[in-house]
Amino acid sequence: MSRFDPRGKVNRALLAGVSEYDHTAPDDSQGVSGQLPAVRHNRTRLEDALRRGGVFGAGEVRALASPAPDDFTRELRRVCREARGLLLFYFAGHAVTSTSGSELHLQMRTARVLTGNGLPGSVTFTEVLGELAESNAEQVVVILDCCYAGNAAGIWHRFDDPKRKKHKILLLMSVQPNRCILGGDADAATPFTRELTHVLDGGGEVWLSGLYTAVKERMAAANYRAEDDDSQRPQALAPPWKQDADVLLAAGPGVVVDPSGPAHSGWFPWLRPLAARARRAFARSGRTALAALLAVLATGAGGYGILALTAESGPCAPALELRVHADPDLEPMVRAAADSYVTSDANTTGEGCRRSGITVNSAGSAAVVNALGERTDAWQQPREDDNPQRDIGPQPDVWIPATGADVDRVTSAAAEEDRVFARLEPKTEPIAYSPVVLAVPKELSAGLELTGHSLSELRTAFERADGTIELHRPDPEFTDSALLATTGLYGGDADARGAELDLARTERPEPSAVRLLCALPGRGDAVDDHGAVLVPEFLLKSGIGCHPATRADRVAAYPDDVPGLEPAFVRVRWEDGDRDAAARDDAVDRFHSWLTGEDGRTVLGEHGFRSPEGERGLLDTASAADGITESVRPARAADPTTMDETLEKYGNAHGPGRVLYLLDSSGSMAGRWDGPSGGPGILKQTLPGLGGGDEYGVWAVHGTGDRTHTELLEFGTHGRREAEDALDAAEVRDAEADPPGALLDALAFMRERGSGDDRPQLIVYLTDGEDDGRLTGKALKEVLDRAGGAGVPVTMVSLSSAGCDQVSPAPRIAEAGRGRCLDTGDDLVPALHDEVARTGTGEE
Repeated sequence: MSRFDPRGKVNRALLAGVSEYDHTAPDDSQGVSGQLPAVRHNRTRLEDALRRGGVFGAGEVRALASPAPDDFTRELRRVCREARGLLLFYFAGHAVTSTSGSELHLQMRTARVLTGNGLPGSVTFTEVLGELAESNAEQVVVILDCCYAGNAAGIWHRFDDPKRKKHKILLLMSVQPNRCILGGDADAATPFTRELTHVLDGGGEVWLSGLYTAVKERMAAANYRAEDDDSQRPQALAPPWKQDADVLLAAGPGVVVDPSGPAHSGWFPWLRPLAARARRAFARSGRTALAALLAVLATGAGGYGILALTAESGPCAPALELRVHADPDLEPMVRAAADSYVTSDANTTGEGCRRSGITVNSAGSAAVVNALGERTDAWQQPREDDNPQRDIGPQPDVWIPATGADVDRVTSAAAEEDRVFARLEPKTEPIAYSPVVLAVPKELSAGLELTGHSLSELRTAFERADGTIELHRPDPEFTDSALLATTGLYGGDADARGAELDLARTERPEPSAVRLLCALPGRGDAVDDHGAVLVPEFLLKSGIGCHPATRADRVAAYPDDVPGLEPAFVRVRWEDGDRDAAARDDAVDRFHSWLTGEDGRTVLGEHGFRSPEGERGLLDTASAADGITESVRPARAADPTTMDETLEKYGNAHGPGRVLYLLDSSGSMAGRWDGPSGGPGILKQTLPGLGGGDEYGVWAVHGTGDRTHTELLEFGTHGRREAEDALDAAEVRDAEADPPGALLDALAFMRERGSGDDRPQLIVYLTDGEDDGRLTGKALKEVLDRAGGAGVPVTMVSLSSAGCDQVSPAPRIAEAGRGRCLDTGDDLVPALHDEVARTGTGEE
């Protein structure tokens, strides 16, 4: 490893500080030893030091305030995915070791300690190491300020890493192995982090080796003690550090901090805000600005100004932490806005202290609407079987859904509940606007009208221009943009099941629009170059940070029957949550004012949003994304009833499925019957794609008279063993088969069962093709007509290498039924499994 300077790279810092715990002793016998108020100071002081340190840019430092394990893991994976240069991971909170000392458990907000060494609510350091080792970062620095932090070095050495990825990870630990540190008090950071931030704020270049040495010396001089009156000595993974194996952590102008000094209550009142502005200007502009400011202050204040500039105004109280929950597609924008606001003048007191911090979370939009409407009791007081705090995130102070219609959906659901623990107070106007567009490869858009048409009309036009174009859409249960797009897909005479069949084939949809845009290039140029994507327009500007070298350039077409995004700003008030209501209201109002003001609109514009008013013009016209139309007429507003109905239809179309297997059992199959590559064996390998709620059956196809098949497995729900036993008992018959007769019977059978709902259905016909001679002329036409109108996909599986050649009837039947044709020239078993899995719910 060489000396590493990360400046100018894509860096990330994740600061997890757990100061508040849900379960604490002695009130809870399974709780941790107590709250850790000092960790709140740790989190804010280190965040400030890194932000002004010159290595991490705007939006690259993320602080987690007392996260639950799922929130922590989600954010850890996010920064591991995003970082390309330096990834810094910091943890402060309770931690315990296993009995043998071989594992370190980082205890999150929901941590408990059970009899028998059970540690729910914790994350093992081995798991963290695994995520960090697999990250995209060039270099990783881990800083631990917790009990037994020194044990992390042994875990690093024992970590199974045949590819030697762990060698990019360096550790800095607050205490030697098998030692527990004191929790500190409510008025200051813990000793290790206090000295850490002091050194980082010292100015100039701070390398990891120098940081370790300086912190160690300062702690020794201060004689800090661990539990049992042991000295507390920080540790590093492998000191002494080598000059060519070091990492730059700060290169700032330096900030003089005296956290233990008294507040300067004797200053002239007018000097305090002036001094605060001076210090911020100094942090931005360096020593040249400092000299000028000193001269002004010395002249105007007889020396008091110099004191005010060069010393802190006293320790800042921990900032109130706002919890903001955003739609997953909006989260990157909301996070960027929060990062800008937190360090802005609007969020800074006259004494230079931060007014509030902001933690941004997201979860599936349908789950959030359901929890706010029907499960606020469980969100307020979680249960093992119903815990929105675990599944969604902490109770939000602010909710930013992608459309105000979500507020109406929540209100309607809450009206049916006996008691509601949260009250929504939406602001009158949305904060921005972004249409949902059909983003198509630029090469396919020539000569086509991109506005003034419905989604169906646009799809038809693009399909005529390129018959191979495929339609992609994210998961409507996860983001509102996908749900609104789905209202357009299901509009008019379209049925949900048919509309879902028109989408590109994937086993599971991508959860969000930005993930979908990033996933397409990874599926190959053919998919990316012929993929039409339903996404919010703003992502054509801000959602392009992945695969920049391979992604196809896209142009936006604007369906006039798909509502656009109009993100709402909603204050959420929780029952018994009024202890600091006035301060929290003030923090919420300040953030909203900033977000809807000039500075906030700048951030929104940088992310590609439009004005929520008037002509819906782009907020940033100077750097508009390629491929978008500057002026567009907004589509109709989102309707809450339509959204709920569409979500229900989608759930039905992807709910428990129905699959009917047709197994050619004629005499010609004798040589293709036994083993995993035989007919029954192939079907057995698709059964994991079916779950306990799916209905399916197996017909043995043989006979050319009135009876074209016999039933091997009765149609209904089954356990996997029952289905395997039925296939094991299947036998080859001394008879020919009647493929058209069996297919017509199957299509009629499945059409009858699917007449009352939108549940997904599939017919699988596996054959050797020896009796395809009966699939000609009138018989073939009847099958094609029935398959085209039954609404049931037909997957034709041929055990012949030429079974899907265009001269064969199988591909024509599959095309008519909007299914697939598979033969031995394909990767047959995995492909057939995927087809079944798209219809079924899969094994639990």
